[in-house]
Amino acid sequence: MKTTDDILKLGDPRLYEICEPVQKEELPLVKTWVKDLHEAMEDIRAQYGFGRGIAAPQLGIMKRLFYLNLDKPYIIINPKIKSPSQELFELWDDCMSFPNLLVKVKRHQSLTLDYLDENWEKQSWTVEGSVSELIQHEFDHLDGVLCTMRAVDDKAFRWKG
Repeated sequence: MKTTDDILKLGDPRLYEICEPVQKEELPLVKTWVKDLHEAMEDIRAQYGFGRGIAAPQLGIMKRLFYLNLDKPYIIINPKIKSPSQELFELWDDCMSFPNLLVKVKRHQSLTLDYLDENWEKQSWTVEGSVSELIQHEFDHLDGVLCTMRAVDDKAFRWKG
């Protein structure tokens, strides 16, 4: 069972690596990876009271995959962001790799996400607001970018609690 302790923490060099695409022949592994991501996210939710998504590299799985649990589970394989809005908004972002730290960032208000689902079928999803922000956060993990690197200024950090 994967737990909070399995999530890579701020400073781990793997968090700054660009992930490789998932290959079609790796599809059988995706189910196991998603189970691990789900378990780790549930443990974060239980301990810290937040968590709507987690990216594979946060568990050391260096693949372009993330998992969202919103109104239902979403398995996002090899995503591409299309048509990000010009309109931005600011928010305090949190991350499972540093669960007690908040970082003020700017994100696109809306975007379209093209990806493959767990059946290797092409999907396109247009989102806005908090789901747009969440997707940008998880997508950044696949490129080795943490929200700490997107802070709006040097005062954009605060402890939770």
